[in-house]
Parts: sequence; C-alpha cells; structure tokens
Amino acid sequence: MSTPNPYAAPRAAVADAASPQAGNFVPGGRGVPAANGWAWIAQGWSLFKRQPGMWIGIVVALAVMSVVAAMIPFIGSLALMVLFPVFTAGLMLGCRDLAEGGELRFGHLFAGFRERLGPLAAVGGIYLGVTIAIALVVGLVTGASMFAVMSGGAGADPAAAAGAVAGVALAVLVMLALMIPLFMAVWFAAPLVVFHERSALEAMKESFSGCLRNIVPFLFYGVILMVLSVVASIPLGLGWLVLGPVMAASVYTAYRDIFFRQPV
Repeated sequence: MSTPNPYAAPRAAVADAASPQAGNFVPGGRGVPAANGWAWIAQGWSLFKRQPGMWIGIVVALAVMSVVAAMIPFIGSLALMVLFPVFTAGLMLGCRDLAEGGELRFGHLFAGFRERLGPLAAVGGIYLGVTIAIALVVGLVTGASMFAVMSGGAGADPAAAAGAVAGVALAVLVMLALMIPLFMAVWFAAPLVVFHERSALEAMKESFSGCLRNIVPFLFYGVILMVLSVVASIPLGLGWLVLGPVMAASVYTAYRDIFFRQPV
C-alpha cells in the first residue's frame, strides 16, 4: 500500500467550489418555490449594493446608447434589438464576477462582443424577426379597426368608435399573448449562450423551458417589479437608476436559481 505524500498539493475539488458555474447545471432548468421570485430581486439588490456607482454608470451609458440608436432612422432601433442579448451577456459576465468576489467593470458592458458574439446576435436576430412577424400578423388581423381609430373616421358613429377601440384592445391582447412566449425564450438565452456554449436556438429553447417551469415564481416576481416600477418612476424616473441594475442582476440570480441545483 502506497504512503500518501505529505508534501503533495491538496486534491480537493477547489475549482468546483470556487466557480459558481461548475458542477450542478440543470439543462432546461428546474421548478423553484414561488417565494423565490422575491429572492431573485433581493439577491439582485445585494449585487447592486457592492458597486452601486458602477452599476449606475452602466445604466446611464445604456440609456444614452439607446437614445442615440433611436435617432438613427430605422436601422438604429433594429440594431439595438439585435445587440440587446450581447449587452445582456456582458452584464451577466459582470454579475458572475461579482458573485465570485470580483469586481464589476465598465468593460463588462461590451464583454459580450468578445464572448460568443455570433450566437448572441443570432438570439437578437430571431427576437427581432419574430417580433416583426407578430406585429404584421396582428396588424393584418386588426388593421382596419386600428386605422379607424388612428384616422378618426369612427368618431361620428359612437358604435363604430366603440368597435374600433375594442379592435385595438384585442390587437394589444393578441400581441401580448404572442410576445410572452418570445420573452420567455429570450429571458435566459444570453447566460445560457455565454456560460454554457449553447447555440441560439438551444439557448432559447432551454430559456423557455426554465420560465415555463416557474410560471408562479415569475408571476410573483412580475407583480413585485410592477410595484417597484411605479415607485421608481415617481421621482422623475430617477429610481430607475437603481431599479434598472437590480432588474438586470435579478436575471442572473434567477438563472442561477433555476438552472443550478445548489445556487450560490
């Protein structure tokens, strides 16, 4: 029987313990308790508190880029939608570094351009394409009613006006019903692509699965965020300088909770 070498390096799984990404990933996600919807926000707040100044600076930079993009006719808004998962991936990388005891840096905002840019942009392209398709379908189905309201042609006939308004309301509900599954497919796509090397379609499929298994926690999460959004909007919208980063960080904490058996 060989004698252990007292001078040998420790053989414990230090790497697995050090990295919150190692060891217990659950493909497709797992169901978690409803109360975890609040825990995602609370943990997001905890990540925000570690470097609030840097988080606010990143949010301001994103807002400025969004305004500049919106000023470029047609192309700017489309490009922003395609690149949205790329920026999200950078924030997820920043959240991971914070969770591991590191620092959030301004460069994290653009880290997605260096990590899996192709699949991330593909997620954005699919999101853009499906959004346009949904808008076209809804527009074709309810276009006459919407045109009547927008042109004011139904104003002389109260019954026609009421019908037109109902048509617009129906269009909004139909579009919302079609967009929710798309949001579910995109919600966790960025971290799944950048951390687990999923293709765009694989990441969107697993993201949808993870959200579908946690409908109740997400309802709880959504109600809380709705209340916080109202509060954040009261002081000239300045509260969004805090709520925006907390929401971004909560995507990471929810991903960790749903896609790992023992979230850190």
